[in-house]
Amino acid sequence: MEKEKEIRWVGSAYGDLVGFPDEPRRDAGFQLSKVQAGLEPEDWKPFDEVGAGTKEIRIRDSSGIFRVMYVAKFEEAVYVLHCFQKKTQATSKHDKDIAEARYRAVVNARKVKK
Repeated sequence: MEKEKEIRWVGSAYGDLVGFPDEPRRDAGFQLSKVQAGLEPEDWKPFDEVGAGTKEIRIRDSSGIFRVMYVAKFEEAVYVLHCFQKKTQATSKHDKDIAEARYRAVVNARKVKK
């Protein structure tokens, strides 16, 4: 079995996730632990418009619809880019912009380290 990847939180992603209601927060944590182990989360979709390899975990709950955007393609870690509650059917430009800026920051930081 491969070693679990660590999770690296980008920007305010961790604080945003902690702000989710109990059930969606626990579900998000469980889904991220599956990603760490190299497995697929239960409900997800690719979100390459933010950056290549970006995926979005989808959580539906009586308290709302929540999303966790992450990138797991890098061998050193799973980068959680953005955690938010959706208010409309489409993902808002604001949320996409946040995730895209954080994706670029991860890519640039990785270039500097090499």
